[in-house]
Amino acid sequence: MEPLFVGIDVSKDRLDVALRPTGDVFAVERNAAGLAALIEKLQPLAPALVALEATGGFETVAAAALAAAGLPLVVVNPAQVRAFAKAIGRHAKTDAIDAAVIAHFADATRPPPRPLPDAATRLLADLVARRRQIIEMIGAERQREKRAPRRLQKSIARLLKALERELSSVDADIDDAVRGSAVWRETEDLLASVPGIGPTIARTLIAELPELGRLDRKKIAALAGLAPFTRQSGQWRGRSFIGGGRTSVRAALFMGAMVARRHNPVLQAFYERLVAAGKPKMVALIAVARKLLTILNAILRDRKPWQAA
Repeated sequence: MEPLFVGIDVSKDRLDVALRPTGDVFAVERNAAGLAALIEKLQPLAPALVALEATGGFETVAAAALAAAGLPLVVVNPAQVRAFAKAIGRHAKTDAIDAAVIAHFADATRPPPRPLPDAATRLLADLVARRRQIIEMIGAERQREKRAPRRLQKSIARLLKALERELSSVDADIDDAVRGSAVWRETEDLLASVPGIGPTIARTLIAELPELGRLDRKKIAALAGLAPFTRQSGQWRGRSFIGGGRTSVRAALFMGAMVARRHNPVLQAFYERLVAAGKPKMVALIAVARKLLTILNAILRDRKPWQAA
């Protein structure tokens, strides 16, 4: 019997569901009754995988309900699904077609089911994301302040004060969440034992890379978007490049790498060796970020703090 793959396209009011290889398509409302009906229909079918597309938060409740029902679940990257649709020549777009493409993508790629983060981890991730948004708003207002006439500068100054107060409040909430959990407190201390990793980076990794310490170095680098992809065709060999993954995690690791290349003796020597060997500075910095991630992964795997030796 062929394995069954379920693709679910999530919108604000409903869930469009496609089954592969049977080709069945149906829809349910995105509410408690609709989710209960969906679970009741899917459980006897014992699907190999249920795939939902990440849709800016609309998928969260559905994913939590399906995972709680014991169904093998994965939330897939919409950019990857769109690229897959183009590759197979699916240019038409309706909710039912999108669900069928998601099911086909799950069948073709067979991504492993991933457990959802618990409520506390989701809240921490939301707080970290909100902190990042506030910092971006502060940066934007500071840029406007430089060009604004005097009369508007007062308005910008008031808004900056309000944003800075909100940033302090969010920082306090993040601190309470992390330091109030014995496990997170220990994890933060382990991560921050590495020169180059401060509280902000450590908390970003706790919230947005919960797989850290549980996967091998290649898989964790791919999740962070730091795995090199080789370009080669016949005798031609292009430069390797990085991409994909979790943008916020990659940005945090780059910040850590920039500090580590100056203040972490191991990574500073590693960076200088690469530059001396003729590597461009940006390539060397990417390598430092990847090595930093490998070190952090091993530290959480072994639950032992940084040791320079």
